[in-house]
Amino acid sequence: MDRDAALRLLREYVKNPKMISHCLASEMIMRKLAKHFGENEENWGIAGLLHDIDVEITDGNPKTHGQVCIPILKEAGISDEIIDAISMHNEESAPKSRNTKFQHALAAGETLSGMIFATALVYPDKKISSVKVSSVIKRMKDKRFAASVKRENILECQHININLDKFVGMCLEALTEKENDLSF
Repeated sequence: MDRDAALRLLREYVKNPKMISHCLASEMIMRKLAKHFGENEENWGIAGLLHDIDVEITDGNPKTHGQVCIPILKEAGISDEIIDAISMHNEESAPKSRNTKFQHALAAGETLSGMIFATALVYPDKKISSVKVSSVIKRMKDKRFAASVKRENILECQHININLDKFVGMCLEALTEKENDLSF
C-alpha cells in the first residue's frame, strides 16, 4: 500500500482532525528514524500513519486499541511487519513485550509527538520550530505536564541506541520540516 492509499484508509476510520495530525506527526518521525537506521522509510512511515487507525472504533480503550485494527490492516494488504509494529505500540493490549527496533521506534516516536505538541502549545507562538530539546526534556521530568504521556515509552529510544537528547532532536527536526501540515 502506498502512502496516499494509507492516508485514505486512515481518514476512513479516523475523523478527529487532531488525531489525524498526531498520525501525520508519527509518520514524519518514523520516516526520519527509518532514514537514520537505513530501514524502509515507506513501511516505517505507513506504520506511523496508521498506528492509531482503530482509536475511534475502540474509543481509545487501552485493552483493545492496537488489536481491533489487525483485520482492517490485513484486508487492506498491509504487510505483517507493519501490522506487528502497530499491534505492539500499545503495551496494554499487545500480546507480548516489544522486542524489535521497529516496535520500539514506533512506541517511542508516536508518544514523543504528543509531548512535543504539548510543549509547543505552551510557547507564545505555538510553533514546533520554536521548541528546544531542553524544553521537551525539562517538561518530561514534570509528571504533571502532559500527564497522560507515558515517559517510559519515550525512553524506549534507548532500546534502539539513541540517547534521549538526540532522539528528541531528531523528532523535533522531523516535525519542524512539515509543521504547517500539523494542527494540534
